[in-house]
Amino acid sequence: MQSRNAFAILAVSAAALCAPSASVAQVIKLTVADQNPPTSWGHQHALVPWVKQVETATKGRVKVDVYPTQTLAKGPDMWNAVKSGVVDIGWCFHGYWPELTPLSDVITLPFLPYTTAEKGSEVLWKLYEKFPAMQREYKDVQPLMLWTSNPYLLVTTKKQVKTIEDLKGLKIRVTGGPPTAQMRELGAVPTAIPMPDNYLALDKGTIDGMAAPWEAMHGFRLYEVLKYYTRVPLSAVYFSMCANKQKWDGLPKEVRDGIMSVSGLEGSKTFGKQWFDAAEGAVLELVKKGKHPMESYTLPPQELERWRKVAGDPLWSEWVNTQKGKGRPEAQQILDAALDLLKR
Repeated sequence: MQSRNAFAILAVSAAALCAPSASVAQVIKLTVADQNPPTSWGHQHALVPWVKQVETATKGRVKVDVYPTQTLAKGPDMWNAVKSGVVDIGWCFHGYWPELTPLSDVITLPFLPYTTAEKGSEVLWKLYEKFPAMQREYKDVQPLMLWTSNPYLLVTTKKQVKTIEDLKGLKIRVTGGPPTAQMRELGAVPTAIPMPDNYLALDKGTIDGMAAPWEAMHGFRLYEVLKYYTRVPLSAVYFSMCANKQKWDGLPKEVRDGIMSVSGLEGSKTFGKQWFDAAEGAVLELVKKGKHPMESYTLPPQELERWRKVAGDPLWSEWVNTQKGKGRPEAQQILDAALDLLKR
């Protein structure tokens, strides 16, 4: 009898040793899809640190697997990939989908009074929290962060732009929508060229310059073919990190709280700062190291006001009227709130 009992105890002990521990069994794996390569500035300086913060904040209960370079979903397909559950969390660039989150587009209007991505990101998240109409734009997913680029600078190859008159006739690469209208109103010739092709276009003189954020100048080495930097807040673009809604709702509350403790407002500000603002220092360092020519000029307030009156205020009014015409009466209130938050 004693031998049989001893054998049973040993068997139970062996089974316990072979069974997975409770902590291992409770690990939740989440996939994050990013269209950027793992060597890109934002991936290294914003996304990777955030993943580590999520795993720490959830006390190891969450393991995040990152899939860069569009391996799980192409950039233009990312929203639907998150919505359908192909990916758990996705890096979304809203410039792909003009009518998807139209009220959030307020942060992209030309000449809004901010100069850093950190500030733009703060305001965009606060607008999302404040206005149910903006929240409804994200009803099919769970936003974890919303962030912006720094407002694009005007960078040129052969001529320093200091006044509206200096822009006349220059071929300037811009993105579609309001930035195209903005550049046209300023007297330039807006030109659409894919970002990867701009280095060669600038080098060969196909275009005279472009509107660009620091992160793109770093990633595409544009500082090698640029000489003149006009610091004027032309317009910005914005992004989101969104989770599949069913996956999110199925997570334990303490896990959701842990993720949001490093996301939300503070996470949005950090992503804006680390993805875009911090890239400025890196560009300046590369310019110095490579001995590339660089002449910087900050537009004086009175000249900036001239630009804003020509290609800012009219486009703000046009945006509000367009949104109202499409059944979005909150547009003016959202713009007013954005301007108020940006002044604080």
